[in-house]
Amino acid sequence: MPNRLADETSPYLQQHADNPVDWRPWNAAALALAQQENKPILLSIGYSACHWCHVMAHESFEDPAVAAVMNELFVNIKVDREERPDLDQIYQTAHHMLTQRSGGWPLTMFLTPSGVPFYGGTYFPKSQRYGLPSFSDILQRVAQTYRERQDDIKNQSASLLQALDSTVPTRRQQPELAADFNNQPLTQLREQLAEAFDTRFGGFGGAPKFPHPTDLAFLLRRADDPVGREMALTTLRRMAEGGIYDQIGGGFCRYSVDAVWSIPHFEKMLYGNGPLISLYADAWALTKEALFKDVTEQTADWLLREMQSPTGGYYSSLDADSEGEEGKFYVWDRAQVQHLLSAEEYAVAARRWGLNGTPNFEGTHWHLRITGALPADQAGLLHSARAKLFAAREQRIRPGRDDKILTSWNALMIEGLAHAARIFDRGDWLVSARNALNFIRRELWRGGRLLATCKDGRSHLDAYLDDHAFLLSALLELMQAKFRSEDLQFACALANDLLDHFEDKSQGGFFFTRHDHEVLIHRPKPGHDNATPAGNGVAAHALQRLSLLTGDLRYAEAAERTLRLYQPQFVRQPGGFTTLLSALAEWLKPPRLVILRGPADEIAAWQSQLAGLARPDVLAVSLPNGFAGLPATLDKPASDQVNAWVCSGVTCLAPIANWPDLQRILLEQASGN
Repeated sequence: MPNRLADETSPYLQQHADNPVDWRPWNAAALALAQQENKPILLSIGYSACHWCHVMAHESFEDPAVAAVMNELFVNIKVDREERPDLDQIYQTAHHMLTQRSGGWPLTMFLTPSGVPFYGGTYFPKSQRYGLPSFSDILQRVAQTYRERQDDIKNQSASLLQALDSTVPTRRQQPELAADFNNQPLTQLREQLAEAFDTRFGGFGGAPKFPHPTDLAFLLRRADDPVGREMALTTLRRMAEGGIYDQIGGGFCRYSVDAVWSIPHFEKMLYGNGPLISLYADAWALTKEALFKDVTEQTADWLLREMQSPTGGYYSSLDADSEGEEGKFYVWDRAQVQHLLSAEEYAVAARRWGLNGTPNFEGTHWHLRITGALPADQAGLLHSARAKLFAAREQRIRPGRDDKILTSWNALMIEGLAHAARIFDRGDWLVSARNALNFIRRELWRGGRLLATCKDGRSHLDAYLDDHAFLLSALLELMQAKFRSEDLQFACALANDLLDHFEDKSQGGFFFTRHDHEVLIHRPKPGHDNATPAGNGVAAHALQRLSLLTGDLRYAEAAERTLRLYQPQFVRQPGGFTTLLSALAEWLKPPRLVILRGPADEIAAWQSQLAGLARPDVLAVSLPNGFAGLPATLDKPASDQVNAWVCSGVTCLAPIANWPDLQRILLEQASGN
């Protein structure tokens, strides 16, 4: 019989609906049951594309004997960390405090009936191995501890809650708060990234190696730092050449298990590919290297082909596993490839993708990565070889797809794809991004309240800080690609929601959850970047830009309060605060606002040339004649030819009527002249 997860919207929870474990979703009824029966809670947090989540499920949660112990001793709650990032943040932090070890997924936490954790770990094997006790032994020992050591648990719980509270920054805790901002944290971050940079293979640190798009964006978009920019470009090249990039189907996997980007953990996440497609578009604009263009186009092709729903929204992820094996969908043996390709095609493919070397995946298979140069006269052969391998791979059993649609992750992809569309002048990409936004407005914006997730037409869960901040940032990018008054109105509604329902008015910064959110054991106010950029950093950055567009100083003031709150942290240790520091950089030197007015057909050419400059220090909007109801900051007079206004703060230069003059002024201002 299915348990209580069968009707949930999360594919991850639905994967466990037929377990013999009496799983319950996180809700008031499950928490009340724990209180009523005085049973500890076994909280298991994971996500559908997680390899080790699958392993633990197959080993333990599908085993009737293990399930019987769980059902007898615990109230068992399953949580999708993608739908409930609030719970995941809280209990990952608590896990680290309790164990002094990094967390991950599956996260396995044991809670008192009031929700306070007293023991935890990540993956536990069914039988004793990897230096870990068996899961059944853990269950018995934890239950015994709960019965026999209530006083110890009560004391530990009080200390843990106090420790969690201390992680929330307040200005009262920070007497060393400096009066003024300066460039020093930016310089320190740049130095730290340089120290961690892998000069040979790119990226930062060793294995496992993650893309860190926030750090790459910080380096790539600093026009006055050619060495830092080259660090970013080197990393983007090595990633594009490696196995972390799908050489056949496009798109990036979550991370590389080695330091050379060769073998990935094969899951593909929407949230990682959105920022990366933006970065590769910028890399092409700066260098015109064909590799960057190919990666941008192939990743966009993958997105539109496999990740966009017929209703417009983008799906969340592709699993690492197929047929019970990680990576099986993606890897090849040499005989397969030789059989599929002509002799000429195989000779080129083998040199290009390493098939003429030794196998690099589990001893007998090849995971393709670029190992050799491609002469221009052989590009056609490689193209046909890639097409044949793609067609053959499409006949394999595919990895599972998590088809829920998350507001925050959609926003990251909308922003990334809209930015790439602007750089490459690709109207089809802009249509895709616009369709995703339309889905959010139609399905996830209900009565002036943003929701977090939708699947099969069912939208629910109040949206979090990240949903609002990322979507606001995406709207700013869409308005640069093609301005619509309704986008500006929606952006202001989201910004007002942030100020009214998330901001800590007395201390500054934004809580992760709304003021009327379910009361949990802790309310985070995160400023540190993780796999996705920090919501507080994105909010500060986007609010500053929205203030430039609208002239509404409330937005800039909220952004400044956020920077003031986190200033002591990013001054002491700038690493990990890259998004907030990017907002600081724009506070210190706001972008120029460029407003184009004129006939629609003529203004499009100017807009395309302006996008080609790839100036991160320019916020540009094109307003063809006919727009009405604009804020005073944008309401420039219409004319029968294109005019450009370049504004810094409230001061604008005289209108500029020819493109060479505009280009010259922007470049001169960028160089400080």
